[in-house]
Amino acid sequence: MSQEKSLPAGLHRDTLALRTGLARSQHGEHSEALYLTSGFVQPDAETAMRRFAGTEEGFTYSRTSNPTVTSFEQRLAAMEGTEAAIGASTGMSAILMMCMGLLKMGDHVICSRSVFGSTLNLFAKEFAKFGVETTFVSQTDVAEWAAAIKPNTKLLFAETPTNPLTEVCDIRALADLAHGAGALLAVDNCFCSPALQRPAELGADLIIHSGTKYLDGQGRVMAGAICGPSKLIVDVFGPVVRTAGMALSPFNAWVVLKGMETLGIRMQAQSAAALVIAQWLETQPGVARVYYPGLASHPQHELAMRQQSGQGGAVLSFDVIGNDPETARANAFHVINSTQVVSIATNLGDTKTIITHPGTTSHGRLTEAQRQAAGIGQGLIRLAVGLEHIEDIQADLLRGLSGLATLNT
Repeated sequence: MSQEKSLPAGLHRDTLALRTGLARSQHGEHSEALYLTSGFVQPDAETAMRRFAGTEEGFTYSRTSNPTVTSFEQRLAAMEGTEAAIGASTGMSAILMMCMGLLKMGDHVICSRSVFGSTLNLFAKEFAKFGVETTFVSQTDVAEWAAAIKPNTKLLFAETPTNPLTEVCDIRALADLAHGAGALLAVDNCFCSPALQRPAELGADLIIHSGTKYLDGQGRVMAGAICGPSKLIVDVFGPVVRTAGMALSPFNAWVVLKGMETLGIRMQAQSAAALVIAQWLETQPGVARVYYPGLASHPQHELAMRQQSGQGGAVLSFDVIGNDPETARANAFHVINSTQVVSIATNLGDTKTIITHPGTTSHGRLTEAQRQAAGIGQGLIRLAVGLEHIEDIQADLLRGLSGLATLNT
């Protein structure tokens, strides 16, 4: 298989999303082919030997590599501006793969305390079982990251913006800090995707993706990936996938490939809608605070605009009013349960708007102390804005918000 044409250098990422990884078969199909096969027939024993030994290119087994998965990896790497990428079954398995490849007993990790709940648990509980120590620090205080560095620090990990409070870290500053300590910086780019933000351009070594989110864009399949230099992707993470088996399925890779074709236009439209809704929420009497990088009121607004192509992204959160945690949660539930259009679910990145209560869902397994440290209160609601008409989303939220003042008198 080969590409129909050799692509010129300097193409925009929107073009790369359509034209990279088009490995056509002898049939010349215009759309990417889906290779649903577990294994690949070899022409002879000698060729099989060379391919399994890695001395000759060729597909052997889909846990190791597959043409459809390879197309996805090539496209994502091109869009992120990295040398290579490797697919994984989910975003969390991509983080697992990264840490299995990079870390060993006695190593030290510095991680933002504001990352996704499952990521917190993976570092704090699962990796701790195997002797990997993690220090959790402020997402935004570079001095706190610097103070946490130890001689055995191997990895700095952050997601930006964070889930669900949309805190933004200074990628360039953390990259300089990591490299000065002989460590690597990994950035979870799930919220922005390469359509808005390319961490490698700011010094990040590795970029983590949950393809389940914006890369797919329609909430259809699970997928994950790591982007970075070939020496790590091929030589370090490749063997982990072959041995541990957190491989991306060909079907899921094909679905995400098709989603990536519209990534740029979706992110622009959904980010624009999210800004309008965030500005509107700031005017609502039932809302105590809105968290959205596109707002001038956001603490890291200027940094976010520099790093995120001038866009705030499509996810925002807001606190509803409430004098105590119990009242705040009741108010949040009232707003969520009053909706008739948006979906009550915990995913994000869908074309359909999704509303959720992080304190009892995505971050529900954290301890109360962990939630408080991350700033996640019981009145917090997360909204992942889709492509419905803005006025319909506003009207849906207003069904619950309009009654809060009465409920709290």
